[in-house]
Amino acid sequence: MDTLREYFGHRTPTLQQLQGESAVLVPLVEKDGAWHLLYEVRSSTIRQGGEVCFPGGHREAGETIVECALRETREELGIDPAHVEVLGQLDYLYIRGDRLLYPVLGRLDNAALTEMRPSCAEVADTFLVPLAWLRDNPPAVYRNVQPMELPGFPAEEVGIGPDYPWRPHYTEVPVYRGLPYPLWGLTARITWWLMETLKQHRAAL
Repeated sequence: MDTLREYFGHRTPTLQQLQGESAVLVPLVEKDGAWHLLYEVRSSTIRQGGEVCFPGGHREAGETIVECALRETREELGIDPAHVEVLGQLDYLYIRGDRLLYPVLGRLDNAALTEMRPSCAEVADTFLVPLAWLRDNPPAVYRNVQPMELPGFPAEEVGIGPDYPWRPHYTEVPVYRGLPYPLWGLTARITWWLMETLKQHRAAL
């Protein structure tokens, strides 16, 4: 019991069978008196090339979530962490493959965009979107329900019949239209969640 008490009493719970964690920075930028979000377009030479994303990547051993987001932002956009004010963490997301994605909200200072040097190996382009535009143009949300399929599952052995009410897999995919590049998927989910949270708290951004 002492071993169990020591182990479980000092650990932080996480996702069962977690295979990895990633973090992204959700960069807020003030320009012309209005707040914007900064997005990247992934280089065509890397996985999911051409897609819109926030700067981020896999969390390394011994690294905090915030440290990961800031390191990846420096590597991808050349923005020094000194130019980022971390405002806090947003709700995390579960990704297929038993991974977790942690968004970190950060405010970039005036020098960040001036000194920004995107890595051509990872970033094809960057662009800003006003929060006011995102507020006034919510995403279309596409919902998909997929039936539960377990080929070869020993139903009789575990005592259930063919009509057992398996819960189907449910997916929501938001899509923002009218931007320079398609904004959809996980990046759109983070954007959507942030805008809904700002609206709920009547944040004047």
